[in-house]
Amino acid sequence: VMMVRRGLLAWVSRVVLLLVLLCCAVSVLYMLACTPKGDEEQLGLPRANGPTGKEGYQAALQEWEEQHRNYISSLKRQIAQLKEELQERSERLKNAQYHPSDAVGLGLDQAPPEKTQADLLAFLHSQVDKAEVHTGVKLATEYAAVPFDSFTLQKVYQLETGLTRHPEEKPVRKDKRDELVEAIESALETLNGPADGSPSRRPYSASDFIEGIYRTERDKGTLYELTFKGEQKHEFRRLVLFRPFGPIMKVKQEKLNMANTLINVIVPLAKRADKFRQFMQNFREMCIQQDGRIHLTVVYFGKEEMNEVKGILENTSKAANFRNFTFIQLNGEFSRGKGLDVGARFWKGSNVLLFFCDVDIYFTSEFLNTCRLNTQPGKKVFYPVLFSQYNPGIIYGHHDAVPPLEQQLVIKKETGFWRDFGFGMTCQYRSDFLNIGGFDLDIKGWGGEDVHLYRKYLHSNLIVVRTPVRGLFHLWHEKHCVDELTPEQYKMCMQSKAMNEASHGQLGMLVFRHEIEAHLRKQKQKTSSKKT
Repeated sequence: VMMVRRGLLAWVSRVVLLLVLLCCAVSVLYMLACTPKGDEEQLGLPRANGPTGKEGYQAALQEWEEQHRNYISSLKRQIAQLKEELQERSERLKNAQYHPSDAVGLGLDQAPPEKTQADLLAFLHSQVDKAEVHTGVKLATEYAAVPFDSFTLQKVYQLETGLTRHPEEKPVRKDKRDELVEAIESALETLNGPADGSPSRRPYSASDFIEGIYRTERDKGTLYELTFKGEQKHEFRRLVLFRPFGPIMKVKQEKLNMANTLINVIVPLAKRADKFRQFMQNFREMCIQQDGRIHLTVVYFGKEEMNEVKGILENTSKAANFRNFTFIQLNGEFSRGKGLDVGARFWKGSNVLLFFCDVDIYFTSEFLNTCRLNTQPGKKVFYPVLFSQYNPGIIYGHHDAVPPLEQQLVIKKETGFWRDFGFGMTCQYRSDFLNIGGFDLDIKGWGGEDVHLYRKYLHSNLIVVRTPVRGLFHLWHEKHCVDELTPEQYKMCMQSKAMNEASHGQLGMLVFRHEIEAHLRKQKQKTSSKKT
């Protein structure tokens, strides 16, 4: 019985175990059949046990890797761009530390473009204000003055020539030629811009350009003053431009009418009647016949040859119907400064433009307009640099005859030089001359008085226009340096005498003429011996 009972229990346990297993299997099958799709199926990913599961996972992984590589490449490019921009900004900031004035336009991108442009314009206008444009700058000596050069459409007239450049020449260097052309074109654009209240007027062209002057202050820029023909006779248009080492800028435009601007030409004289006769021939043509707005004041020292000088003046007056002259006779020894001072103060009319002139000067009618255009009472005085003629006997010694005077007056290196050490010929208004104190009357004889007056103007707030001019010549004459001069005056006189004779090369030929003549004799002997 016990054995049967044990067998029955073992069988029942087995059946129960099988039933449990069956129930578990049915539950699992039910769950598999009834459970909704999982996340993986919702994402459309292949099942691992599907027929294409392995290939699907590989394709998905490849796609993810490709997207990752593209993203990394994009990040690398952005990083490289940021590094490059960072390096560029670092260099700009470093340059700005060394050049603070350049910080205006060094890419400070935080500021809007309008502010950057305004800052740049403010800087350029500050350069104009610093330069000697509106008012004069006080200078210690005449050597500190920055002279102008002058130019026309064809030629440039320059003081600094050296051994290779010429006092008058066409601008050979392209940058210099382009610079002056740009200045003229800029002025023409302004002149031909919207008319100032005039409904109709002719357009301006380069043929209306008369002349210009320009100078460069190395730490500020270049100033240009350009003169054009006006609408009427004796009328001119002047434009002042400034290039502050950047774009050229218009500073001022003026309409100038010189129809009523009288020039009082003052000539101090003692003896030299022949020279005065030659001077009056030039005066009659340029001042009486061509210009017509001139008064002549002759201040004569002593009585020797005085009647002859007065006769020349009266004959010219009758022949040309000219009455605008004054003859003043002074006693005592000749003093150029005193003569000019007396002549200037003798004038009884309104403020007049003075031209201090010597009897051995030749000028053109164009120069008289240049004199008017470069002076302004209370603001500007004109100190032209004239062209000094060499000794015609040396210049044309190899010619059959010396040509007429008008043919001699050419601006070349072989015929003369810019007399940049002379300050005697000057145009200035009488009011400025009186306000500055006139000449130093303690200076006697020749030389010194002109430099003293020039220095006084340099020490003032007036603008001193110093430039070579093409219509003002110093005619050669033999210079006598008398013993009565002080040692300093005698030295100046002898230096002037040496400068007046001939060019460097021509003087060298005179110094070595004995060697040259000996060489020519030897060459002649060799030639004659070969023939025999």
